[in-house]
Amino acid sequence: MIILASKSPRRCELMKYITEDFTVKTADVDETLPKGISPSDAVLYLSEIKAAPFNNGVDTVIGADTVVAIDNKILGKPATPDVARDMLSLLSGRDHSVFTGVTVFKEGKKTSFFSETKVKFYPLSDRDIERYIATGEPFDKAGGYGIQGYGSLLVEEIHGDYFNVVGLPVSKLNNVLFNQ
Repeated sequence: MIILASKSPRRCELMKYITEDFTVKTADVDETLPKGISPSDAVLYLSEIKAAPFNNGVDTVIGADTVVAIDNKILGKPATPDVARDMLSLLSGRDHSVFTGVTVFKEGKKTSFFSETKVKFYPLSDRDIERYIATGEPFDKAGGYGIQGYGSLLVEEIHGDYFNVVGLPVSKLNNVLFNQ
């Protein structure tokens, strides 16, 4: 059996590109990051602690986590319009990185990797930001935007795996699951 250890509906949808034969399970884990941890190490750490509770040595278990980082600072999910406004203003007209870490427990072995995609936003006016916040989309998304929704209107270009920005580098994960 394949277990996807993730609460993300986007990750669940992306997993279906790889296989329909999986189960979603989640555990409450402490996602507090060690101080000074880099974005790439943060997603590796988080993906492992999400997968570990289901690692029984028999099932294939996949944990994943995505963060948005700019100037090596991790941007979480904004809880309020003010925080979303600050994040979007910070990203306006600039490049940032989206990191997704994946940990796979399979046949008694652990494989972890991360994928980084560079994203550049158009310069955003206050009106652009307010219109986007009014969609309600920023509040459950790392960095305050979803590239697969209205947030696509903010993005000038990406370099790397689009699906990584959505939340799961499907091609790389497929390789780990079935070609290694």
